[in-house]
This record gives sequence, structure tokens and C-alpha cells, in this order.
Amino acid sequence: MALDSCHLVLEFFIFSKKARQNRADRASSRLMDASRHFSEQVRDCAVRMAESGVSALGGLFDLTAERLTRYAVTITRNQHDAEDAVQATLVRVAGQVPVLCQANEPWPYLLRMVRNEALLILRRRQRWVSIANLSDLITRSLVDEAEQEESHRQIWSALREIPTEQAEVVVLKIWEEMTFAQIGEVLEVSSFTAASRYRYGMEKLSHKLVAMSPEVSYERV
Repeated sequence: MALDSCHLVLEFFIFSKKARQNRADRASSRLMDASRHFSEQVRDCAVRMAESGVSALGGLFDLTAERLTRYAVTITRNQHDAEDAVQATLVRVAGQVPVLCQANEPWPYLLRMVRNEALLILRRRQRWVSIANLSDLITRSLVDEAEQEESHRQIWSALREIPTEQAEVVVLKIWEEMTFAQIGEVLEVSSFTAASRYRYGMEKLSHKLVAMSPEVSYERV
């Protein structure tokens, strides 16, 4: 009887483990599908540029500018510099349209380009620019409710205070819904390193948000 009970417990443990793994696999698959879909939209814009010339650049800007700027802010810590990095990237894209068309994953490729431009801006600046107004960190949001806007401000303020290498992983994981493998490709690190940076970044972010306000909402902004 005891042996039968052990078998039941073991079977339940194995079943539970498989169920958790299946849920994780499905979630990872959904994230990858969403990222691939967006990558194909980026590729479509690049193809239109190849066919119609620079006049079609507006489509790529409308599709990606807000998301690229949101990511670049985690590196530059300054809205204006982030926008400059995005503009410089799109100018480069206009002169290298076939490269974007032929990229295996156009969206991660575009993110890498923006990251490189943002790092160049930092090196030229040679020092951090002090930001007096927290609203400078906030990418345009369609949310009108005051409570969610305040949470938005607190989250971006906290992101500014954690290490850049962790903040950029948090943005790519939560806002861009990328897998750690995809994030690793953008940052040119292993998926293990990306996951580690995300874990440490989220821990620091959580502590800072709790310190700011125990009522912070963790809804996606």
C-alpha cells in the first residue's frame, strides 16, 4: 500500500512538472510568434522602401519609432538623446535598405542598430546628463488615468536608477515581449546572461518601486 502511495505521489509530481513545462513552452511560443509577426511587419516596410524609395520611410517610422525610443531611453537615460539615436538609425536604414530586408530577424536587427547609435551618443557626450524632470523619461502614452500615469512615472524613474544592462533587458522582455534567446541576439550575449540580468533587474526594480510607493501597480504601460 505504501509503495502504491509512493507511485501515486511520483506520478503526480511528474505530471505537475510536465504541465508546468508545457505552460512555459506555450507562453514562450506565443512570445516568439508575436516577435516574428512584428519582424515581418518591419520587413514589409523595408520592402516597400526598396520598391518606392525613401518616401516610404514614414511607414517604418510610424511602426517602430515609439518602441525604439522607449528602448533607447534605457541606454541614454534622456528622451532627446534617445530620439536622436532613433533618427540616426532610420537615416542609416534609408541608406542600407537591402540589409534590413535580408536580415533573418529585422526587428532585433533594428534594435541592435538603435543600441549602437545610443552607445555612440553616450560616448560622445562623455558624461550623464542630469534630468530634472521625470516626464523626460516617459515615452508617449495613451493612458489618461492619473493613477496609471503616476505608476508610469514611478516605473520609468526606477528604471533610470538600475544598471543600464539590466534596464534594457527588462524593457525588451516586458514591453517588447521577447524571449531571452531573442534578447541575447540583440545584446550579443547568451540567453543565460540575458535571463540573469532580467532577474537581477526585476529584483532591484521591485525594491525601488516598493520604496517609492507600496501601492504601485505593476500593469504594463
